[in-house]
Amino acid sequence: MNLKNVIIESPYKAESKEELDINITYAKEAMKHSLYKGEAPFLSHLLYTQVLNDNVEMERNIGIKSGTNWYKSADKCIVYADLGISSGMEKGIDKAIANDVEVEIRYIREW
Repeated sequence: MNLKNVIIESPYKAESKEELDINITYAKEAMKHSLYKGEAPFLSHLLYTQVLNDNVEMERNIGIKSGTNWYKSADKCIVYADLGISSGMEKGIDKAIANDVEVEIRYIREW
């Protein structure tokens, strides 16, 4: 099976612990949805936040810069938009466009 390498954009940054929990749960569902579509998803906001503090601006910027670097080798950018499109997601979309990576908007019915 030849999987497409896709970058998943979904909300992460939150104003409360409850909102962050919802965003993380949603990102995991987006990853699963992508996997079931036969794609190889990458979600920098789930990976890098395990070692970087998203509430520290310098660390957040390192994570965003590192994540958007993957657009140089991505086949597609999938934007999961059930929870809206955040400013961080907009940066990812802009980076995809700048790298001639196709952008697709998706929704998960359960949400």
